[in-house]
Amino acid sequence: MVDPSAAPVPERRVLHEAVAERLRDLIVEGVLAPGAHLNERVLCERLGVSRTPLREAFRTLAGEGIVELQPNRGAVVATLSREDVEHAFELMAALESLAGGLAATRATGAERDELRALHFEMLAAHARRDLPTYYRLNSTIHRRLVACARNPVLAETYARLNARLQSLRFRSNLNRDKWDAAVAEHAAMIEALDAGDGERLATVLREHLDHKRTTVLAQLDAGTPVPPALRDAGGVHEKDPR
Repeated sequence: MVDPSAAPVPERRVLHEAVAERLRDLIVEGVLAPGAHLNERVLCERLGVSRTPLREAFRTLAGEGIVELQPNRGAVVATLSREDVEHAFELMAALESLAGGLAATRATGAERDELRALHFEMLAAHARRDLPTYYRLNSTIHRRLVACARNPVLAETYARLNARLQSLRFRSNLNRDKWDAAVAEHAAMIEALDAGDGERLATVLREHLDHKRTTVLAQLDAGTPVPPALRDAGGVHEKDPR
């Protein structure tokens, strides 16, 4: 099987944006862990690009808060403290709850159909235990729900905060029972959206994010490591000494 994280970045896209997206995926999926040094030579070779678009990608990700540019060390994957995580999820729960309440009354029929279709695709990925595909669909559903709220200030605030939490939200599904529970919560979201029940959708989303926060904090407290299958999936190891 071809490793998608190792494939060269397609030239038809704006190069640094494509590189940023690839790095973002590696960070979200735990291939590059918090605190990992982003070795330019290794990443240039792996992604098939020069240092210029790679460094531009680093700046893009630094603007999102998921990479830090440190003097004399270069780029490293950002690390959040336990307190940062707790506060960020608290705010995220409020944002998604607000978005859900608005989306239930503002989403068009076509948007509801699209979200339902994405949900079924996500269920298929869950049945295969394909976590990377599942999570990409899951993340798309959450972003589309926020977009359906028709509030650009809310969407911008959500996007900036969510970028910093993506890897933690991904890892919250490593526990099978928690993953299954999250899928059931997503089904309840779609039902509430279809019914136009803003109050119900807001409640489900708040509870969903509260459960994510509880799971993530428990993982942090337990020092849960990134499983090797995820950490080594792209052949770019955390804190690579080269």
